[in-house]
Parts: sequence; structure tokens; C-alpha cells
Amino acid sequence: MSAHAKICGLTTPNTLDAALAGGAAFVGAVVFPKSPRHIEPLHAATLFERARGKTKIVAVTVDADDALLTEIALILKPDLIQLHGHETRERAEQVRTLTGAGIIKVLPIGAHEDFAEAEAWEPFADHLMFDAKPAEGSPLPGGVGARFDWTLLADRAFRRPWFVAGGLTPDNVLQAIHISGAPLVDVSSGVETAPGVKDAALITAFLDAVRSA
Repeated sequence: MSAHAKICGLTTPNTLDAALAGGAAFVGAVVFPKSPRHIEPLHAATLFERARGKTKIVAVTVDADDALLTEIALILKPDLIQLHGHETRERAEQVRTLTGAGIIKVLPIGAHEDFAEAEAWEPFADHLMFDAKPAEGSPLPGGVGARFDWTLLADRAFRRPWFVAGGLTPDNVLQAIHISGAPLVDVSSGVETAPGVKDAALITAFLDAVRSA
């Protein structure tokens, strides 16, 4: 089995360089002011230019309006837009048309019945991402270290490439891949020393673990 990783919420050159050196297949910029990992599109464009052509650049958004999406598309020019809010499938088509980018749709998972949404989304997304459901009333849709039961994904097949996200760390990502069968994994808080503070050594350790799968 081989798996690939996305390192999300990068905000500094040294942590982005660690992701690139470790072979991350995707790197993510979170453009969402409520997140401790928020980065303005102009800052993101300057930072992530070093990644262009080496890996896929992802702009993570939460129910973003047309103005913000246009700014992201013109300035950052991401390969993919990650929809991490309550976006509808119709909205995903609008985002694709507006930005010219591919779509990653995040689906919160807590039980078997939550996968019904995955089949409905497959015609509209380039990738699916299965994340833990946020706590009731949480202002953040993810990135808080919560995980779900990976056995819910065992033996499932999807028509789109898919990620496991939520609560992954260098210590448990190999287990998550083996249990879920995930071809792709996404990490943010699991390679941080504090909310929004990425650690280059943890990123390296995470990517080393993924490669060993």
C-alpha cells in the first residue's frame, strides 16, 4: 500500500520547506479568519510560490463568498479549493467555474450513515476528505485534533481519491492508513506545538511515517 499526504495550515517558510523536502503531495493554505492558521491570500501567494510545480497547492475555505474566492484565484492561483463548510454541490460547481481550480470537499463523519453524502458528492468533487465531526457549537469546522472511528472506512470504495483527516499525528497515521485503507491523509494540528504553530520536525516525522505505509 502506498499513501500520500497533505500538510495543511502552513504559514512559514521553514515548515513549508519541510513539507516539500518530505515529499508532501499537497500543501494547504487556510484562508479563514477564525482559524489560528489563517493566512491572507497575498501572504499565501508569496509563501507558496516556492511550492508551485513541486506539489499541489490547496486553498482551504469555509463558505467563502465570490469576492474572496476571486481574490484567492487571482493572487494565490491554487490547484485545488478545499470546501470545508456547508457548501452545496451547486456551490461547488460555481466555485470551480469562478476559480478554475479543482475541488476537495470535506465531509464530517461520525457514523456509517454519514457516507451517504459521499456518493452524492462524487460527481462534483475531484477529491473527498473524511474528517471528524466538530463539537457542537464549535466555531471551527476542523483542525482541532478530533478523530473518528477509522474502521468506518474499512473496505469502502469510492470513485474519487479520498483523504482521511482529523486527529492524525506522526504516531498514529500509519495505523490510520492500515485500518481505513486511505490513499491520502491530511494533517494540521497533529504537527503543531500550539494552535497554528507548525513544527518542521513533526512534519518530517509525519511524512516519514506515511512513506513507510
